[in-house]
Amino acid sequence: MPKSAYEQAGVSIDRGNQAVERIKSMVKKMGVQEIGKFGGFFPLKGNLRHPILVSSADGVGTKLKLAFLMGVHDTVGRDLVNHCVNDILVYGAKPLFFLDYLASGRVEPKVVGEVVSGVLDGCLENETVLLGGETAEMPGFYRDGEYDIAGFIVGIVGKANVVDGKAIRRGDLLVGLPSSGLHTNGYSLARHIVFEKLHLKVSSKVSELELSVGEELLRVHRSYLKPVKPLLEQGLLKGMAHITGGGLLENVPRILPEAVSVAIEKTWPVPPLFQFLVQAGSVSEAERYRVFNMGIGMVLVIDPKKLSRVEAALEKAGEEHFLIGQVTENRGRERVRIG
Repeated sequence: MPKSAYEQAGVSIDRGNQAVERIKSMVKKMGVQEIGKFGGFFPLKGNLRHPILVSSADGVGTKLKLAFLMGVHDTVGRDLVNHCVNDILVYGAKPLFFLDYLASGRVEPKVVGEVVSGVLDGCLENETVLLGGETAEMPGFYRDGEYDIAGFIVGIVGKANVVDGKAIRRGDLLVGLPSSGLHTNGYSLARHIVFEKLHLKVSSKVSELELSVGEELLRVHRSYLKPVKPLLEQGLLKGMAHITGGGLLENVPRILPEAVSVAIEKTWPVPPLFQFLVQAGSVSEAERYRVFNMGIGMVLVIDPKKLSRVEAALEKAGEEHFLIGQVTENRGRERVRIG
């Protein structure tokens, strides 16, 4: 059968439909029946007083380049969901539903299925629902074998329970929760160091790292919902900062009142991957804490009187944690001092 004019231009409606059918069959496991229509419906339940919806959107960035090189597509979906969950978690919001956007030069149903499978795994892990999304075929816009993904999340929190950092005061403590790797930030610099400066391959092994270079860099961006949820339920948190692009130096100030700054002490063990990248790339002290998370993926700000309760809850959840600093008076332009 001759190709249609649209197929000759590089777009296959049939391949797109095959991808959508794969997605439908997976999403039905979550109890969502209406995916594939013009929009998705989500019934609000519960008895929150003055409920507030919290939303966020993000992507995976150039970490996708690692997925392309390795032919591994079922982890980036989890990266995407977990990143978005953490972004609304800092306000005390529980995720309700998630939507995704996947665009490529040529829709490959198998690859789309693997990516969406990862998104579904992330949604299940975070007790949320994949409500819908978009799969776009854009020939000539993306290179063959490459794609981009974005995620959109909506969560909910009662007005009285919003964690906004306004109650943070001098003397409060900072507790750091460990990252699982680079998460989804700093990959342009990491790839430059590993592939352009050192001329390594994704399969290369170096003595400093447990896994191959590619496997280390592709470690999934973790979610902090499970360990943080009990702390929110007990009202133990004054503020939270998800350490993404900008690192500790730029993310912690986003939750601070104008009257205060923070002093961070390097009390946590910096994971081998960061030590390797910093040394191999000759990354300065200031830049490493602005580009990479350096082993801390979430910072909690707490009242020192509640430290024992916070530590007990984190230990019960099996969550490793480090006391990494305290809130100080405002130091002007230097809102975060790392010593």
